[in-house]
Amino acid sequence: MTPDLTPKLPGQEPDSAAPPRRESRGPAAEPTHALARGPVVPPTRSSEGFLREFLRELQYGQGVTLARSSPNDQYLAMARAVRHYLMADWLETARRRREHPAKMVGYLSAEYLLGRQLDNALLATDMVDIVQEALAECGISLDTMRAQEVEPGLGNGGLGRLAACFIDSLATLDVSCVGYGIRYEYGIFRQTFVDGRQVEVPDTWLSFGNPWEFPHPEREVEVNFGGHTEQYTDEDGRERTRWIPGWNVLGVPYHYMVPGYQNGVVNTLRLWSARATHAFDLQIFNSGDYAEAVRAQTFAENITKVLYPEDSTPQGRELRLQQQYFFVACSLKDYIDQTLPPDFDLKRLPDQIIFQLNDTHPVIAVPELMRLLIDDKGMEWDEAWEITQKCFAYTCHTLLPEALEVWPVELVGRLLPRHLEIIYGINERFLEQVREAFPGDELRVRRMSIVQDHPFRAVRMAHLATVAGAKVNGVAELHSQLLRDKLLPDFAQMYPDKFTNVTNGVTPRRFVRQANPALSELISEAVGPGWERDLSRLSGLESFAEDPEFREQFRQAKQANKERLRALLLVRDGVELPEGHLLDVMVKRLHEYKRQSLKLLHVVTLYESIRSGEVAAEDVTPRTVIFGAKAAPGYHMAKETIALINAVAKTINADPAVKGRLAVAFPANYNVTLAETLIPAADLSEQISLAGMEASGTGNMKFALNGALTVGTDDGANVEIRQLVGDDNFFLFGMSEPEVAALHASGYVPSQVYADNPRLKRVIDLIASGAFTDGDPGRVSAFVDDLLYNDRFMALADYQSYIDVQERIDAAYADTEAWTRSAILNVARAGFFSSDRSMHDYLDRIWGAGIRL
Repeated sequence: MTPDLTPKLPGQEPDSAAPPRRESRGPAAEPTHALARGPVVPPTRSSEGFLREFLRELQYGQGVTLARSSPNDQYLAMARAVRHYLMADWLETARRRREHPAKMVGYLSAEYLLGRQLDNALLATDMVDIVQEALAECGISLDTMRAQEVEPGLGNGGLGRLAACFIDSLATLDVSCVGYGIRYEYGIFRQTFVDGRQVEVPDTWLSFGNPWEFPHPEREVEVNFGGHTEQYTDEDGRERTRWIPGWNVLGVPYHYMVPGYQNGVVNTLRLWSARATHAFDLQIFNSGDYAEAVRAQTFAENITKVLYPEDSTPQGRELRLQQQYFFVACSLKDYIDQTLPPDFDLKRLPDQIIFQLNDTHPVIAVPELMRLLIDDKGMEWDEAWEITQKCFAYTCHTLLPEALEVWPVELVGRLLPRHLEIIYGINERFLEQVREAFPGDELRVRRMSIVQDHPFRAVRMAHLATVAGAKVNGVAELHSQLLRDKLLPDFAQMYPDKFTNVTNGVTPRRFVRQANPALSELISEAVGPGWERDLSRLSGLESFAEDPEFREQFRQAKQANKERLRALLLVRDGVELPEGHLLDVMVKRLHEYKRQSLKLLHVVTLYESIRSGEVAAEDVTPRTVIFGAKAAPGYHMAKETIALINAVAKTINADPAVKGRLAVAFPANYNVTLAETLIPAADLSEQISLAGMEASGTGNMKFALNGALTVGTDDGANVEIRQLVGDDNFFLFGMSEPEVAALHASGYVPSQVYADNPRLKRVIDLIASGAFTDGDPGRVSAFVDDLLYNDRFMALADYQSYIDVQERIDAAYADTEAWTRSAILNVARAGFFSSDRSMHDYLDRIWGAGIRL
């Protein structure tokens, strides 16, 4: 993918035809006017004040009158008017932080799944009523404005949603933080179904403008790639290394405001967009070669074109590594060269900032910081390494070895030759320490090496992060234990004090207060206002679980949420949900370890039992199963699973034999916006991954906080949810992690499980017959064969336990009062899963308590 370009290298004279680069750093002139020096004055907080801001933006921002404006004009003007109120707090927060500096968190994440910004901004500024009243004066509905906003899909799932929750909490806790990431031109694809199969459509989230971002081209950063290194002697006679890059791009920052909850604090999310250093060649254009004239621009912009380019090709893998290096190089250089004072002593860098590595995607930042300190700032290796080890901490989000990124040495060397040299240097010194600690154990040395030799020579990014990080944390108690015992046991033995746990959490502002107004009102009446910033106060609901009147109000809130979901899906997807059903929901990324296949087997089991006459339809608890999931574009088995779910849904929903008793819905393009309506409506939360496979999960927390009961394995944060809400209020099934390991060791044969279980055999045979695929068994053969002869995640082994617990669920749901009591207790006991608590844990266990303001 390396282009044939002739970029300007360090030390070369600038092209006389190129426009001058604007200087972005250095102190501004001292303002003389008192208003310029003092606190920023926000617009008037009243409906009249907001109306003035709105009409001004409509006329002078959009260039239209109210009478001639479109809904998009109105939305953009309204959003920018709301933004004015946030901007005043944003500028004031920055001023206060400059005057009273504190150690900062630099949150490095390749994903930020933010959700829509309008409602979050209105909630944070407590301006919902003001805006609603002002718009009503113009005959505009706030709901209409909400519908205009396009969700920025800058994440794939839980990782990006977690990052968004964390930066929300850091602002709410008034912790100095900048989130760093990538401004993808096209986010996670928009999912559509064609004949039941997933088809990916580009996510054009920027098409109609984005009023929530601020571009700052004057703070652009140059990022180099390729080329080679050379040795030279500096002016002090020291042997040094110089990187001579082959090509470069510019990173332009776009700022997003991250408001705290009604506290006047607004932090910053800084997303980087790539553009060419020389975007347009006029001479080539005038010669008639128009495509060549803009080739550099096209190539550079590809870096931030799309979230997670398909990496099944060498070109896709190279582009992914380019993305990762691009955003961390921009972020580190921006902080060191454009945020710190010009005369700052970099030996004090660990006192100023901690960079949190959100999974392995940003780990290339480790050799980049070393390069900056050694090559650009002239430090010696040992001094630079001591600083680097104090500036990073690493969060691992997986237990799947294949999810720990490994980059071929050939690719790293070609794209980032200086960084590969630094990685070799880190590894060489590290392995010396391993040999000293464990003399004669060369197998351990091989296992722990940052650079692997087999099956191909590559850099293990998780090993690099663990060696360089001041702390390494898992994201649930079980996950952190397995991280120490199974995923990185050699490192845990060598660095026992380096490993810790921080159980994930979710923001109660978006996922309870904003998503579930009916329940939020009920909570506030019961425990008083302010619980949104102290979720432990939900424990005050416990006594209300015994109150029949409160239980009835709770059911009414749940029913209101179901009606809201029913109305949304009818308009959004043309899906008509039956009334009066248990709402059984499984929404998450489509992956075999999450076992959507097991849920599908349960659905077919219910269907087959009614169709065969084994169970009378009137004896079945009415149930609607809702799936929501996207499969990675290159993940064949996940796509086959989606196709089969849709085929089963089509058959079941058209069969009069099960009408009114069983229905299946799979709305396309599950995202944060849909989640905010779907999760509050759910009765049952499906968290059925194979024990030992899910790091944490955060959907499980959102469901519990919104009054859904969980059916799940003892996996990830399910363990902690069950411990907190109580066994009586959680439907546990399946093998434990030690039992899974024992079955693996003894030799798991899924076809034997199939042969020994007549009910399971009937269900799989029904699928295999083509009963759901218009009589064509070939369309399901890959799915069936994988279950019978592979079943890596043991869906068949847990099948009978899962069917048994679902029968218990049917019986439990029939007891309305007992079910409601359990749902209330889930809400009351789930306050631990606030992302505010997670941030306190990071502050105390990883970043240092002194970081607090």
